[in-house]
Amino acid sequence: MGIIKEFREFAIKGNVIDLAVGVVIGAAFGKIVSSLVDDVITPAILTPALTAANLTELNQLVIPGTAIKYGNFLSEVLAFVIVAFVLFILIKGVNRINKRIKKQRL
Repeated sequence: MGIIKEFREFAIKGNVIDLAVGVVIGAAFGKIVSSLVDDVITPAILTPALTAANLTELNQLVIPGTAIKYGNFLSEVLAFVIVAFVLFILIKGVNRINKRIKKQRL
């Protein structure tokens, strides 16, 4: 019974609950960013490349003679950069708030 009690205490701690909320929000934010990149930004940026190559879809952008789909890769890199930047700004803001709180306590 000791391990069940220990697990319950671990699961009920605020850190685990905060982590779970963060994962859910992160997943939702990831879907929003994916849609933004796939449906808005990538078509706007890569439409000239598609037109020049006489293609209609992003997944058709491949290196000739290979199965390397660099169009999809560029889309994923763009999504990563957006998520990383937003997380950077968010963490920077949280750190600034934490510094202010620590100064007020002193």
